[in-house]
Amino acid sequence: MIFSFPHYYGDLMDIPWDSEGTRKFVTNVGLITSDGPHGNNIMAAEWTHLVSYSPGLIAVHIGQGKATLENIRKTKEFGVSITSNDQNIASSVSGTTSGRTTNKTEALKELGFKFYKGKKINPMMVENAALNAECKVIKEIELGDHVMIVGEVVALQINGKEPLAYHKGQYWTMDKKCSRET
Repeated sequence: MIFSFPHYYGDLMDIPWDSEGTRKFVTNVGLITSDGPHGNNIMAAEWTHLVSYSPGLIAVHIGQGKATLENIRKTKEFGVSITSNDQNIASSVSGTTSGRTTNKTEALKELGFKFYKGKKINPMMVENAALNAECKVIKEIELGDHVMIVGEVVALQINGKEPLAYHKGQYWTMDKKCSRET
């Protein structure tokens, strides 16, 4: 089946947000924490990836003009909390409002979510996340409508909880393992 997209430029084409094309990806959700000109902030970043084992490097992709991006550019550090399978509300709150207009960390605290101070960075970290990584920025690359920030992991905490998956605009738990055999 071929879909038409509103913006086609020769061999290059846009893949519009929330289109059938974007709904084919399965991702995790990283809660990206920062502390800078916009104060303590948290945002949900679907594009959060481990890009190197040694050294440990994590890439996050943040839209141009976001408060989190401005905080990170100023301080050169950020936190990554990979949401656990019971943190879908935290992801929704973090991803639907701007840190310019809403104090999302306070809103999450009112909902019962807890934070702790990073050991090696200033931003807060989300308690009970599947994984928490404290990162120092080593590279920034502008890619289309987003900026990829690559951070070196300077502290890591792993929780026994399973990560939350995001697919087709919805949250999923991963509770069935498929065989590697055909």
